Amino acid sequence: MEVQYAYQKKRSDFGRQCQFCLRGPEIIDDFPSNRKLYKDYILRDPVSRSTQCAPIQAEHNLNTMRAEYANASMNHVEGGWPKDVNITDEEQTKRYRRKIEKDEGFNHTMMQLFKNMENCILQNNAINIYQQYFSDIVQTPLVERSTARTVNVYQDQCTPSRPITHISWSPDNQTKLAVSHCNLVYQALVPRQTTFSYIWEVENPNRPLMTLKPEHSIVCLEYNQKDPHSLVSGQINGQVAVWDTRKGNEPVELSVIETSFRDPVHNVLWVHSKTGAEFFSASTDGQVKWWDIRKLSEPTETLILDYTKDEDQSLANAMGASCLEYESTIPTRFMVGTEQGVVISCNRKGKTALEKMPMRFTSHMGPVLALQRNPGFVKNFLTIGDWTAKIWSEDCRESSIMWTSFHKAMLTDGAWSPTRLSVFFTTRSDGTLDVWDILQQQKQACLSVKVCDEALKCLRTHDMGRLVAVGNQKGTIYLVEFSENLAASNKNDKALLTAMLERESRREKILEARNRELRLKQKSRHAGAGLEPETPADVAGAAIGDAASFYDGAVRQAEAEFYQKIAAEIEANKPKEVEELAVAESETMVELTGAVEESTPALVEPELDEKKKK
Repeated sequence: MEVQYAYQKKRSDFGRQCQFCLRGPEIIDDFPSNRKLYKDYILRDPVSRSTQCAPIQAEHNLNTMRAEYANASMNHVEGGWPKDVNITDEEQTKRYRRKIEKDEGFNHTMMQLFKNMENCILQNNAINIYQQYFSDIVQTPLVERSTARTVNVYQDQCTPSRPITHISWSPDNQTKLAVSHCNLVYQALVPRQTTFSYIWEVENPNRPLMTLKPEHSIVCLEYNQKDPHSLVSGQINGQVAVWDTRKGNEPVELSVIETSFRDPVHNVLWVHSKTGAEFFSASTDGQVKWWDIRKLSEPTETLILDYTKDEDQSLANAMGASCLEYESTIPTRFMVGTEQGVVISCNRKGKTALEKMPMRFTSHMGPVLALQRNPGFVKNFLTIGDWTAKIWSEDCRESSIMWTSFHKAMLTDGAWSPTRLSVFFTTRSDGTLDVWDILQQQKQACLSVKVCDEALKCLRTHDMGRLVAVGNQKGTIYLVEFSENLAASNKNDKALLTAMLERESRREKILEARNRELRLKQKSRHAGAGLEPETPADVAGAAIGDAASFYDGAVRQAEAEFYQKIAAEIEANKPKEVEELAVAESETMVELTGAVEESTPALVEPELDEKKKK
């Protein structure tokens, strides 16, 4: 069946009819060029034009269907046994199973269940791409090149700039740096010099988070590891101060000047205690004082670094403290580095001064600038002084077990890596930061970084091991990040380092025993020959004498030839006039002696004749 429908519309509804005809071009308007307007325009050269020939693509967003996952669990409990079957009787259960398996519908039912079970099993069939198939084989570590890069730079906000004297990391994930600025040059007159120190956010090097404004410059500044808002500082006038960042930029407590130090406070450290309110400090006037922040009017305890009896102690004979070391795992013991190059191992439990200072180590020719125990081996500690760094063991008092060669530039500071126990860092006065790994090489640093042109003054390592903050003479702090191989510890590193330190300690003990034996022989030889006993100066220099006894014939021969060459050079370089004068003087002396010999017999002979006559 065909369905049609006719639409009808009037002609008038279509509008006016279009009439088309042929017509030539027509000029509507004409704009001729005007040469006078040429001067009002600038000619563009070159002219860049672009044309988009490719089709323009439009970007559309489409939200697809999201797959929803659900976790489900199933608890399988054995059941479905008939009442007449005892589950605990193994014989009855076996008999019932055999009966069911012989049933005709058993195979058909199992085939239907297999499909569902197979589907459930395949859902758990996932591959662990991180699975270690060869766990019994030791992994070969990837050889990574040691690198370093400067992450941030923090500059002194005051002019003129002052040297960095101390750096401390905050305990709250170490996101902040407390930095002290102080000019320690004696009686240095610097115009318009401020006393400000700063607290920086690690991520914001443009502006300090807080400016500390003390009355006198801060020499050292240390965070409380139990409270990120509490700090303690030692000042250049000998006072110690307590700071609370929540209460402003001025100290909350300040010690009394009469009970404080006479010299600048070079180091302050918090003591591991239940209250978290105790700290101790040291100064170059030869004193170590313990304080409680709840009562800063007087110290709780004072130790004078004079190695004599209590009644004979005096500040005039005390050794000035240049650095402190404290390990929280052994809270009663601490170490002091002195300006005389001696490291004193102290015990706070001692009753007398000699019991509080049981061990001494003569470490350097000049002041001990840095002192720190190894975080994994507390018996071994690092010292920095003059031009070298040394590693000591508490079992060997006479000499260090390892040491670096003497550098051309003086070393200023050093610290162990907290994560890789065989790595330590040192700073030099030529602006170089050295990284030493004693398991890799001992003769030279495994990485040297030229941080700046000015002398580096101090450093502080981050607990994660990769970041090190170093400060220089101009008041600038550089945050240096090292590669992973200098911070991560390998599987066998601790065992290898233990074996190395024990071997070196054993070697030094053998040498010390040999030195003692030679000293006893020398004393017995002196006593047998009836010579005078050795003076204290001789006893103190026994090590030099013992060292001379180790010389062999080749060394002595080389020394003799060396001194002969020096004498020959001195004689050859003498001027001729001096030689002529020396010859003339010797001739006149010979003539005078001859004349005296001739005259004396003439005077004596007449006297003898007169005696004979009488």
